[in-house]
Amino acid sequence: MLHDLLAVNELSSTVGVLLESLPDAMIISDAGGRIVFVNGQAERLFGYSREELLSGAVEMLVPERMRSGHVGNREGYVNDPRVRPMGAGLELHGRRKNGTEFPIEISLSPIPSENGTLVASAIRDATQRKRFEHALREKNLELEHASMAKDRFLASMSHELRTPLNAIIGFTGTLLMKLPGPLTTDQENQLRIVQSSAKHLLSLINDILDLAKIESGKVELHFEDLFVRDVIEDVIKAMRPVAEEKGLALVVELPDERFPVHADRRALHQILLNLTSNAIKYTETGTVTFALSNAFDQRGRPAIDVSVTDTGIGLKEEDQDKLFSAFEQVDPSNTRRFEGAGLGLYLSQKLAKLLDGNIHFTSSYGVGSTFTFTMPKV
Repeated sequence: MLHDLLAVNELSSTVGVLLESLPDAMIISDAGGRIVFVNGQAERLFGYSREELLSGAVEMLVPERMRSGHVGNREGYVNDPRVRPMGAGLELHGRRKNGTEFPIEISLSPIPSENGTLVASAIRDATQRKRFEHALREKNLELEHASMAKDRFLASMSHELRTPLNAIIGFTGTLLMKLPGPLTTDQENQLRIVQSSAKHLLSLINDILDLAKIESGKVELHFEDLFVRDVIEDVIKAMRPVAEEKGLALVVELPDERFPVHADRRALHQILLNLTSNAIKYTETGTVTFALSNAFDQRGRPAIDVSVTDTGIGLKEEDQDKLFSAFEQVDPSNTRRFEGAGLGLYLSQKLAKLLDGNIHFTSSYGVGSTFTFTMPKV
């Protein structure tokens, strides 16, 4: 054993410098748990001098309440020596000379010698990591509470904001139908402004609430087998009066095939409604055309293309990169001609991804745009 002790403590200068330069405390002990080598980091970490540590029992560095268990663990390691962390999954603590305890991490490595296996322990003070983990747990708890509060707020706002707006829209519609009695021309015009503004506000509220649900992962999709053609026909029925009111032709080019898909009907309807609504909004004269065709997606799978083409203002090349960003307006000025929060296409692309699809577009400024939703075909 004396040979081993001299061999360890009288290391070659290269190995000695290497061990001294390690960022971790290094302690080497024999099979009986007697310390035969320490580096400078070990002295600083535990508060003992090198002379006090050498030939001492390694258990002197373990809290008293843990020493009996440590002896058994040490003997078990000697019987099955291999490179591994010590006490994986356990809270390990070291004990300094002044009696204070602190959390540690230990990596064990066996060193074969003439008189048995030596054990090299690389020891690191885990105090800072533990503090960070504790702070992170507290912050995660705060975030969880904040997320729950946000969910409760959204659930409340979904009801509190939509209910009065639906009442405003509903009663305004009743007045415009002249059910309570005749209206003057001025009254009718003013009521139409109220109705239009209320619908616009409701649309913004719905977009913001949907965005919050998607961003928080709370959106619930119900996938079912359905036909894209049926959803398109529903969208056309809803948007044709809007197009006709602007004097636009809404052209539908649908083949006889109904195009089966496995998707969430509401999400698919919202995507197509947003694309159609945008096309009508940004088109002053001409046509908005719906087209449906077979295609292949980016992964080469059979897919369906639903295209909405308009003869509207189109997009400048420098504006195209920000088109699918949240709250981005192509014309951000206070005098812009078109209302909106810049959420429609962002939400549509998010929903498209949830349906394993994608929205892409081509556009020429002053000529028009084509937005195409590609989704997997059943």
